[in-house]
Amino acid sequence: MQVIGLISGTSVDGIDAALVDITGDGTAISVELLAGATYPYPASLRSHILDVCAGKPLSMAEFAELDDAIAHQFAQAALQIQATHPIATLIGSHGQTVFHKPPQSTSPANTPTDSSYASRTAKPNIPPPSSFPLGYSLQLGRGALIANLTGINTVSNFRAADIAAGGQGAPLVSPIDACLLGHPTLSRCVQNIGGIGNVTYLPAQPQRHEQSPIASSEIVGWDTGPGNALLDLAVHQLSGGTQSYDQDGNWAASGTPDQALVAHWLQHDFFHQPPPKSTGRELFGQAYWDQCALDATAATLSSADLLATLTELTAAAIAHSYHRFLPQMPDQVLVCGGGSRNRYLMQRLQALLRPSSVLTTDDAGLNADFKEAIAFAVLAYWRMHDVPGNFPEVTGAQRPALLGEIHMAG
Repeated sequence: MQVIGLISGTSVDGIDAALVDITGDGTAISVELLAGATYPYPASLRSHILDVCAGKPLSMAEFAELDDAIAHQFAQAALQIQATHPIATLIGSHGQTVFHKPPQSTSPANTPTDSSYASRTAKPNIPPPSSFPLGYSLQLGRGALIANLTGINTVSNFRAADIAAGGQGAPLVSPIDACLLGHPTLSRCVQNIGGIGNVTYLPAQPQRHEQSPIASSEIVGWDTGPGNALLDLAVHQLSGGTQSYDQDGNWAASGTPDQALVAHWLQHDFFHQPPPKSTGRELFGQAYWDQCALDATAATLSSADLLATLTELTAAAIAHSYHRFLPQMPDQVLVCGGGSRNRYLMQRLQALLRPSSVLTTDDAGLNADFKEAIAFAVLAYWRMHDVPGNFPEVTGAQRPALLGEIHMAG
């Protein structure tokens, strides 16, 4: 089956689209990437999404317009990726996350706390948000509209079923990592560095073969903390809006990280919270960056030193979580996502994770730029074949669940 996977991550860089050919049954599958491309959002739409992620209020009419605008962009990406390739029969669309509140977490920093808000949520039979036992995650770009615009059956809203089962709704890529990146003799961590980082730990699989993928009980995974989100915010502000990211990490590499400040930032509760855990821009977004900038000013850091220190935080948060929460350090760390193209960040990861080898998923035969989009193509394939798509051991869900809502093109 030819399937298109679509995702725009917490960096809101644009829509990653992967057209893949999937063969096999259940979790014994093979995947071939036929085409991959990233389609940037129009500047005004990206700015609007970032404002909403930072807590800007919307009317219901504005919310609906944004939902549809994102769906149109996703549909256009799906149509473009297959223009000169085989026609897909299925789309798996992660959508655009604009809000993520893990279960039993504290309220995000951008949640209103004025008295009028408190009085609204305190009405009889309407408990305040912090009293809800389940988490909540919202991805915009409704699948029904994508299916209608493309004429292709679409699976979307993948996180909801895991959250309804008591899970974090993230990370969801661990089962795909296990199927495609397990190794018979090497233990591996698959580390995605998008706007937020997440890891899957895969122990060596001596008996590995296609009909017997790794048992989920042997796998752990979680969100490691900030990835590119803070770096991109910093670059945008420090460059006066002329740059959106640090090419190859060159700007950061010209500075010197303030290790005392990194140690201070690592005292944040999230880094010490045991898995399962997930996070997003609600925690590591604009408000967090504003505080980092104040700390940097107090420490009289230059722009290059601040970027070096934020890059060090991303690498140190990953290393800290490995040492604290993994059953053992891996033989290899396979990095994917935008962070895998940041040479300075990769160098810092290697320095902090030695003697583990830090590579990219390219080195294991899985495209590092489109690995997450490939994953949601696989999750859609599994949903259409009634294969559960979550690892409860990773997300904290009470049971395996069929992930995603099916929208037939009709």
